[in-house]
Amino acid sequence: MKNKKLLLSVHLSLISVHYSLITIPPMTRQQLFDSIKERKSFLCVGLDSDIRKLPKHLLENEDDPVFAFNRAIIDATADVCVAYKPNLAFYECNGLAGWQSYKRTIHYLHEHYPSHFIIADAKRGDIGNTSQMYARSFFEEQDVDAVTVAPYMGEDSVSPFLGYKGKWVVMLALTSNKGSLDFQLCEDSTGERLFEKVLRKSLQWADEDNMMYVVGATRGSLFQDVRRIVPRHFLLVPGVGAQGGSLEEVCRYGMNDTCGLLVNSSRGIIFADATERFADASRAKAIELQQQMETILKERRLL
Repeated sequence: MKNKKLLLSVHLSLISVHYSLITIPPMTRQQLFDSIKERKSFLCVGLDSDIRKLPKHLLENEDDPVFAFNRAIIDATADVCVAYKPNLAFYECNGLAGWQSYKRTIHYLHEHYPSHFIIADAKRGDIGNTSQMYARSFFEEQDVDAVTVAPYMGEDSVSPFLGYKGKWVVMLALTSNKGSLDFQLCEDSTGERLFEKVLRKSLQWADEDNMMYVVGATRGSLFQDVRRIVPRHFLLVPGVGAQGGSLEEVCRYGMNDTCGLLVNSSRGIIFADATERFADASRAKAIELQQQMETILKERRLL
């Protein structure tokens, strides 16, 4: 009976969060660039909030330690970043409690930082009717700005996400992980690599006003090949920091005349410290990246 009451309590909390969500106007490409200029930053903070890595005092004293952690990170970094990217896997693994933490995080951003771009890092991709349900979840029920999508199943798995005016699809194109070599760089009989085929084909589905691409920071000069196909699109770039990607190299090959980059750092910022001063340490790491970005933006005469 006690467990049933606990589940009911969690369920009611989830319902409460659902009904308190705030509708935020969609963000255009120009507004995203304006936000970059205003904050002198194109930093995206990844909220990969692994409960096993949270500071001990949060686990001992907070009813929802993941949300408490996220809230502190957000408050500490909001003025030096333009976007947040919660990774759904780090919430879904905790069941109903994890989903509540995620929903509370989205609501907190909507309520306190409505001008920040929110990317749900979910990497969804399935047949059309299933994708319709995923799209409804992220863009209607959660009201995030963007969702990451895997393109392997083709147009009908992506198009449901593109049916929401003002919302963005962030399509996987050229990732940083070792296994990306299994497929993404494979060439067909004409010498076209798979990631290039994905980019070219997706240009038939959407444009730079509602499509972004994931390109890993460790890809270096391959950004030039990406930019030959999608010169105007924004790129979401994970891998700077803990994964060893070079910010300077990413910008040299990937930046365009509206910046065109959202550079994500997750572990390097949010797990910079495990003590009660974790938020201060996260802020210091975020400022370090923001200052580098400001210098680059000025050198490129984008400020």
